[in-house]
Amino acid sequence: MIKILHSADWHLDAPLGGFTHAQKEFLRKKMLKLPDMIADIAIREECQICLLSGDLFDGAYTKESADAVYRALERMSIPVFIAPGNHDYVCDSSPWIRESWPPNVHIFKKQAITSQVVSELDCRIYGAGFQSMECPGLLADFQAGGHEKYALMVLHADPTSTASAYCPVTAAQIRDAGLDYVALGHIHAPGRFGAGAGMCAWPGCPMGHGYDETGVKGVLVVELEESAHVRFLPLDVPRFYDSSAVAGDDPVGAVESLLPPGGSEDFFRIRLTGEVRHNAIDRLNGRFPQYPNLRILDETIPAGDIWETVGQDSLEGMYFQILQNAMEGQDAETVATLELTARISRQILQGREVELP
Repeated sequence: MIKILHSADWHLDAPLGGFTHAQKEFLRKKMLKLPDMIADIAIREECQICLLSGDLFDGAYTKESADAVYRALERMSIPVFIAPGNHDYVCDSSPWIRESWPPNVHIFKKQAITSQVVSELDCRIYGAGFQSMECPGLLADFQAGGHEKYALMVLHADPTSTASAYCPVTAAQIRDAGLDYVALGHIHAPGRFGAGAGMCAWPGCPMGHGYDETGVKGVLVVELEESAHVRFLPLDVPRFYDSSAVAGDDPVGAVESLLPPGGSEDFFRIRLTGEVRHNAIDRLNGRFPQYPNLRILDETIPAGDIWETVGQDSLEGMYFQILQNAMEGQDAETVATLELTARISRQILQGREVELP
């Protein structure tokens, strides 16, 4: 059996647009810890090979980030194979050319499939690297060779579209290639699929960089014997959450319902919608200091008088008059239902999106 640590898309030194200076510094410090966190998993899980599927850097890189990656890869003390991607492609200014790397690290620098053998594991690893921001598909008519028991591939590639400019791959190509495990990068949410006797997987990014990369992030640990068993391991990193709530009569409660108790350094973006009265949104100011990275977007509208056309000589006026009359003598639940009916009707007549409580 071979045990593999598979990670990709670290995007160290990403510009982090749309955040305050303090938030950028906070996220950058957390990103710099990623290489060590991933090395810790490789050591704890007793992985025998590490496959890194590109975009470890985001383009222009800092020496601090390169040094952090060097130390982590060296500390793993296992063979590490890297397939540069579209953001850290191989060129004269890339870290893969300008920096030195530990002897246990092999970087696939050619934009063509080549291979390396790890004889003690009876394993052959195939890979290739981007040499520009785009890369044609590289797996057409590819067939794994050699006499080793295991055939692996590490590649920064797009399995979602045959028209992709980022090394498109298909399930049929992977199936016909005779590979046991294909370690992809590029897609920032984790995914996998079986292809013949092999498995293709991508771990997603290990830490989100914005509200388009929400939820839990992590790496993959793969146990390969007769087939590949893939486990997703989450990392303890800042997470991004993007949600919305109807403000109603209690916008504070609406926000609190979407936040974990006790505070958090995670990033929350909450859109408040619906109708509000009496400047209710003003009550939110200063209410959530224990969530320093909370952003509330006010998308509410002032509440209008839903009964404003009652008494008018029109079908609309008659309709709302009937609803209002039906409320007389009813219990509180029935009155609330009729009011909600009137409010939804008013929203429809005004051409607005209906907001349900």
